[in-house]
Amino acid sequence: MSQANQLRPFSFVLAVPDLERNTAYFRDALGFKAQWPEGTGWQLLSRGDVRIMIGHCPDAVPPSATGDHSYFGYLHVDDVDALHEEFVRRGALIKQAPADKPHGMREFLVTTPDGHRLMIGQDLAPRTGS
Repeated sequence: MSQANQLRPFSFVLAVPDLERNTAYFRDALGFKAQWPEGTGWQLLSRGDVRIMIGHCPDAVPPSATGDHSYFGYLHVDDVDALHEEFVRRGALIKQAPADKPHGMREFLVTTPDGHRLMIGQDLAPRTGS
């Protein structure tokens, strides 16, 4: 595939009914930084290389009503337990505590106040040949 056609990550995009409440949650509970503090209707939040764009959509179907379709991302980290502890201290909404899974990952599940779900995992097996 040519370099011009390579996909690169930019942002997850979420519809939210209350932009201020969700901006505060991503900032205070998940440690993201608001990139567009003066933005109206949209906010870009970042933490490391992860970016999340949230758009004010008061009439959208709430993600809590979509069940398993409310997952919006899966992030890999080096120390899932340390991040889980940080999120707990910050008051994040943890739906599943860290647990080892049969597919070789240790994972936990965090949600937003509206029900968007984000899984965070760490490889259980050490990487070889990196």
